[in-house]
Amino acid sequence: MKKNFSSPAVCCMSTHFNTPRRLCAGNQCNSSNCWQIHQAPFLAVSLLCSDNKVKNRLHFPFSSPSHALFGLCLVYSGFSQALLNTQNKLGALVPNFTFNLGFSGKFYHTGTDEEDQGDDMLLQHRKDFWWFPHMWSHMQPHLFHNVSVLAEQMKLNRIFAQEHGIPTDMGYAVAPHHSGVYPVHTQLYEAWKSVWGIQVTSTEEYPHLRPARYRRGFIHNGIKVLPRQTCGLFTHTIFYNEYPGGSKELDKSIRGGELFLTVLLNPISIFMTHLSNYGNDRLGLYTFESLVKFVQCWTNLRLQTLPPVQLAEKYFQIFPEERNPLWQNPCHDKRHKDIWSKEKTCDRLPKFLIIGPQKTGTTALHSFLSLHPAITGSFPSTTTFEEIQFFSGVNYDNGIDWYMEFFPFPSNVSADFMFEKSANYFDSEMAPKRAAALLPRAKVLAVLINPTDRAYSWYQLHVVDGAVLRSNPVLVMEGIQRFLGITPIFNYTQALMYDDGKGFWCQRVEGARSKCLGKSKGRKYPEMSSESRAFLTEYYRDHNMELVRLLNRLGQPLPSWLHQELQNSR
Repeated sequence: MKKNFSSPAVCCMSTHFNTPRRLCAGNQCNSSNCWQIHQAPFLAVSLLCSDNKVKNRLHFPFSSPSHALFGLCLVYSGFSQALLNTQNKLGALVPNFTFNLGFSGKFYHTGTDEEDQGDDMLLQHRKDFWWFPHMWSHMQPHLFHNVSVLAEQMKLNRIFAQEHGIPTDMGYAVAPHHSGVYPVHTQLYEAWKSVWGIQVTSTEEYPHLRPARYRRGFIHNGIKVLPRQTCGLFTHTIFYNEYPGGSKELDKSIRGGELFLTVLLNPISIFMTHLSNYGNDRLGLYTFESLVKFVQCWTNLRLQTLPPVQLAEKYFQIFPEERNPLWQNPCHDKRHKDIWSKEKTCDRLPKFLIIGPQKTGTTALHSFLSLHPAITGSFPSTTTFEEIQFFSGVNYDNGIDWYMEFFPFPSNVSADFMFEKSANYFDSEMAPKRAAALLPRAKVLAVLINPTDRAYSWYQLHVVDGAVLRSNPVLVMEGIQRFLGITPIFNYTQALMYDDGKGFWCQRVEGARSKCLGKSKGRKYPEMSSESRAFLTEYYRDHNMELVRLLNRLGQPLPSWLHQELQNSR
């Protein structure tokens, strides 16, 4: 929308206690570029949520302090005195303000004489700052595939810190270019904990860089990952008049624009800048001093700074729902793929899932599918056997590196179909969201049997075979192949045979012999009493009607047992 300041903003508010509270606002100003239009919602919050009169500043019902942490990446150079001066100025405006400096020791004393003097001056004032370890040579952690080699790089940085008296007890670290933080590189988390005892880190990449308002935190392997914000300052933004888009773009961001709104709308903000931003035109000082003063002028926010571990504890007190991560597919975000190990591949993720439910024949289906030369099931688990149970429980906390270890590297990416079967996915509240995030293109197989028979099987020590596979598994397996798009179609006629002793279909092996599932599968039980069947049929009647509506909406045929149940319940 084109700006038109000839059309005035309209604001009408009622402050009478006996009348409904109202706020009307209008302006031709583009809301993303004009701070005045942003005032209206905050005035409304104050008006509608507080009996106090609206003061000449904004009043927020969420009156807790807003916390900020400012980190700097130091690849050693000069500007040390400028940095200290900046900290002193900002410290007069923000209680406890302290720069958190990251160091890569390999680059110490590798600049000009003036820059080397700046390094020495910085170390002379080392106790005036907080410190966190970067990588020794600023290498990206995801390039290290061996945790021991990665740890050795960190130990070099630790030795450097010890030799120069740099305090390293903050429990915080940052990886160059967000590498290894998200997508998670397991080796990084393990090395961080073993070498530094890291408890907190931060990144801009979870779940994605943009839109910035959706960045979140999570906890993995005991390390709290906080969302980091961007402030518009990078290694190359060192001159005011050469700021991308012109200096007015920086000023607009500070004075009611993106940077201001970032602080306003986030109770905890973490910014990462570079030492060069505090030399030359001192854009770091200009930006944050201007930002703090603007916030103090227009809001009642009380800016404070906390050490990283305390900041992380505060964050997850405010947002406890973010403690558990939601793993995304690294190959669906170019930035994520660029900072993901080249030794890892999304081709190891399954193309379809068997989600259960339990006691419906999913184990038999898993066995039959594994006979197909183009289909590969997951490796067995030492604790849950043929089921990984990743999306439904505590195994999810292990991350996708752990999950992919259950699948081989495919020999033919386009032709190989990998799958996993976990029957408890069916009734898990968490599994659908988690599976959709990591495997948005995966297909899903669900085995449906009469819930009356299934309930009876639970009563009989939870052992029963699925009716859907009982009568004609060859036909069922052909339909599954066509659903999955597998070619060529595998003929199960010669792969399966009926075992009279078991009373079920089993795998055919050499010599016209059968190989059936274990003794715990396929047991026979006494006939269910008519009273029990009538009770269970009535109990599941409404649920079965919901299932009919769902299958009709999805355009799926009704199972034969469901047809029969509908007839019996009429």
